Amino acid sequence: MTPPEAPVNGDTATQGDRPPAVSVCVLGLKSRPEFLAAARARKQGTKGMMVQARRRAPDEPAPQDAIRVGFTCSKKVGNAVARNRAKRRLREVARLVLPRHGRGGWDYVLIGRAGATTTRPFEDLQADLIYALSKLHSDRA
Repeated sequence: MTPPEAPVNGDTATQGDRPPAVSVCVLGLKSRPEFLAAARARKQGTKGMMVQARRRAPDEPAPQDAIRVGFTCSKKVGNAVARNRAKRRLREVARLVLPRHGRGGWDYVLIGRAGATTTRPFEDLQADLIYALSKLHSDRA
């Protein structure tokens, strides 16, 4: 029996776990005004989360080709442990989905839902985010 190969350069993840290599930079939203600006823009709810999205103005200081994303959960989701677990799941979904389905020059806020974000199967959370992004980016008449 041969031992398994050691990871190269300390890499423990397999290629299937990573999003594709893209030239889009994903940055985090940090300040309250950035979250409030997204809250005034488009919204799309799904079973596992609420997604808010807005196109940034050309004069904003963030890079125009970057995708910015923020995460939040209210106390309705549960105690601090439950809220942090929900946000960890949302961060991972965003890491996997946004490089492929998000658009550069947009800000997204993912909001956890009480009783759904932490219990919903991970594949369904990914499908929820893909669905929400397709609805948010469709031309609305």
